[in-house]
Amino acid sequence: MTTTGENKQDPLHGMTLEHILTELHARYGWDGLAEKINVRCFHDNPSLNSSLKFLRKTPWARAKVERLFIKHLRRKPPTRHQPIPEN
Repeated sequence: MTTTGENKQDPLHGMTLEHILTELHARYGWDGLAEKINVRCFHDNPSLNSSLKFLRKTPWARAKVERLFIKHLRRKPPTRHQPIPEN
């Protein structure tokens, strides 16, 4: 179990995978995500739901998305969410 002090140090604390992916999509789009992280869910007919399903089952891919998000947080202040179109 983590302590409150540790949670404050974790930049992902309180963030859902959906929030992380929505932020990254707003910044990079599906093409940009596919370029930065080579996973099929960003290349072939990408959608929020299919990407979330894949990332929840695939720890190594989720870790890459989380690392990209941490870099995103360091570079830029938060932006307004743009809806992700569903196919």
